[in-house]
Amino acid sequence: MIRWDVIQGNLPLIQGKIVEHLALTIVAVGVGFALSFVVVLAVRGRPRLVGSVTGLFGLLYTIPSLALMAFLVPFTGLSFLTGEIALVSYTLLILARNLLAGLEGVPRDVIEAADAMGYGRARRLWSVELPLALPMLVAGIRIASVSTIGLVMVTSLIGLGGLGQVMLRGYNFRQDSLVIAGFVLTIVMAVTADLVLGWVGRASTPWLRGRGT
Repeated sequence: MIRWDVIQGNLPLIQGKIVEHLALTIVAVGVGFALSFVVVLAVRGRPRLVGSVTGLFGLLYTIPSLALMAFLVPFTGLSFLTGEIALVSYTLLILARNLLAGLEGVPRDVIEAADAMGYGRARRLWSVELPLALPMLVAGIRIASVSTIGLVMVTSLIGLGGLGQVMLRGYNFRQDSLVIAGFVLTIVMAVTADLVLGWVGRASTPWLRGRGT
């Protein structure tokens, strides 16, 4: 049973950790998107490089989060950087795969039409290919965001963790109300992020509304 007096007494902590949780998630997904975007543009159209890059990102994705942070701590310490390196690593495969799938899914005749109209590679990318790849890209960001929100809690073991710190405090002081609060708020944050990004995806691709997302 939740004790609301415990929740109220720890309200400043909970509010601060919600902000920290959001900051860790936004930075991780933002940096992961930037890195995957640059890498995908560099290797697209080169099957061997694509295979090597996705293989590397897949390897990073399979490393247990605790093991990865334990490996990083001697080099970067119990720091924000350590947490972000780990979190970013788990976004790369998701974002890169979705971006590649989106770009590869652009119909060939559309690309040829853009070339015939005199579009250069850069203009074709920004004006034609990326808008058509947007549904897959937004889907990747949704998946990466929701999974990162869950993974952020693991960084509580290095002094971060956002709402994971709230749950850890609850465990340490045997305050079940804090454990429940951290758990519920993390779920609410993940569901909200998914709904908001889903709305952004629909709003940015009005031509797909008749067919669904």
